[in-house]
Amino acid sequence: MEIRFYHLMRTGPDRALPSLLTKCLQRSLRAVVVAGSEERAEAYAEMLWTFDDRSFLPHGTRRDGEAERQPIWITDRIENPNEASVLFLTDDVGPPDGEPTVSLEGLTLVCDLFNGDDAESLALARERYRLALSTTHTLSYWQQDEQGRWSERHRREGASTSSREGASTSSREGA
Repeated sequence: MEIRFYHLMRTGPDRALPSLLTKCLQRSLRAVVVAGSEERAEAYAEMLWTFDDRSFLPHGTRRDGEAERQPIWITDRIENPNEASVLFLTDDVGPPDGEPTVSLEGLTLVCDLFNGDDAESLALARERYRLALSTTHTLSYWQQDEQGRWSERHRREGASTSSREGASTSSREGA
């Protein structure tokens, strides 16, 4: 499994999520978005209907039901009812207390989005990263550039892949 930390510097999650979720759907991947509250989950759901005048991203919430039919499930709980392979953590939601990462069956990628302009959010993300270092998962750190594009700034390969560790300045797209 890979854990990616997305340092939001130019946009908030409401602007970053649509492009990251679009990439998931383009790759036929299902996703779960975990918000900090049920109200926030509903706000994300509304945003996915309205972020672009010409399109929307198919999704559902607890209000909609039928999680197993939804390519994107938005919730305030750490769960995987749509058998997603990608999990997005927003609003400083992290793994259960003391756990280094979220462990749900079927996940291959966890994306932790955090606000780089908020000192508390930054501190919480650093703690989640520190805990994740104790795992054997691949870890990567992504940062937005001036245009809002993602650039991978650091990568630590997991135990199941090569053991190379170091900085990367690739500009490949996230998620």
